[in-house]
Amino acid sequence: MDALGKARALAVLVPAALLGGAYVAQYGFGLYPCEMCWWQRYPHFAALGLGLAAFRLQPARVWAALAGLAILTSGVIGGFHAGVEYGWWQGITACTTLPGQIDVMNPSAAPLVRCDVAPWSLWGISLAGFNFLISTAAGAAVLALAAYKR
Repeated sequence: MDALGKARALAVLVPAALLGGAYVAQYGFGLYPCEMCWWQRYPHFAALGLGLAAFRLQPARVWAALAGLAILTSGVIGGFHAGVEYGWWQGITACTTLPGQIDVMNPSAAPLVRCDVAPWSLWGISLAGFNFLISTAAGAAVLALAAYKR
């Protein structure tokens, strides 16, 4: 497989795997996403579409590179989110504040999921941290492979 083929494959497989993992965590293990978790998913949805476009539309290098940029964007958001979870800086959404306006009388209200508390971690790395590590490495790899010409 040439470099462009590898770039296209990564541009589809990485976001598909990370989105799949996110949905398994959500529906299989009850780890519901906070607002910033959703922010990380949106670029992966875009990357998946752009990666698939790289298989069908020309110039394929451009579509693969755009997918790589979308994956990288998710990684940057994941890095910011991980920093909020680790207390390195303050978040910019209401889900990082202490629960004060929770409507306990409304049983149909969506569960409050805090953005500044990691619901799960492995070796001290949260899901947002893993997204940062995987997405930045994969996004950079897709960009490098898409730019490579023999």
